[in-house]
Amino acid sequence: MAGDVRQNLIDCAARLFSRNGYSAVSMREIAKAANANVGSLTYHFGTKANLLREIYESRTAPMNARRLELLGEARRIHDRSDRLHAILRAYVVPAFSSSTGSDGGGAEFTRMRAILSAEGNEDARSIIAQAFDTTSRAFIEAIGECVPGAPLEGLIWRSQFLLGSLYYALINPERISRLSDGRVDGHDHQRAIDEIVEAAHASFLALAPAQDARTGAI
Repeated sequence: MAGDVRQNLIDCAARLFSRNGYSAVSMREIAKAANANVGSLTYHFGTKANLLREIYESRTAPMNARRLELLGEARRIHDRSDRLHAILRAYVVPAFSSSTGSDGGGAEFTRMRAILSAEGNEDARSIIAQAFDTTSRAFIEAIGECVPGAPLEGLIWRSQFLLGSLYYALINPERISRLSDGRVDGHDHQRAIDEIVEAAHASFLALAPAQDARTGAI
């Protein structure tokens, strides 16, 4: 029973953080959403920062595991362009998974990450770095192997742009629908994945040295 209460607090906090951010949500609001009392939060987590850390640990472990599993499969592809496609999909797809899916994270969690990153809260910044930096470095290295000679600075910047597009597609899908006058469904996750991967693929390949780009030697 205690485990159910604890998990319910984690789930309710994640939902509220994904909608309103970290700073704007109080412990009292989290407890109310979970039909619990503030004492339960203090008992299980001590502080709001510890609660946020628990959310990240419960979501990122399965998400990172799935990403690294897919990355391992992608790195066995011989053709560099095809390998790059697979690597990018390995990074993007788990973020769109259902928040109750076996590979964790999901759209709700990605929205929360984006909102918390924009807030610039020190607790959140530290927790995010601990949760994702190692996996992110593995992907940057793998992408670099697909584009020999690409400058590290470009790989880092464009990896950040990839993350930004992922965040925005999940935070504000309504804008896609609105700007297209309804002809494009911003909630179509498969289309979003395909578009993000294609845009990132072209962006990273553009980092190839001029001679390789002219000869197609990728």
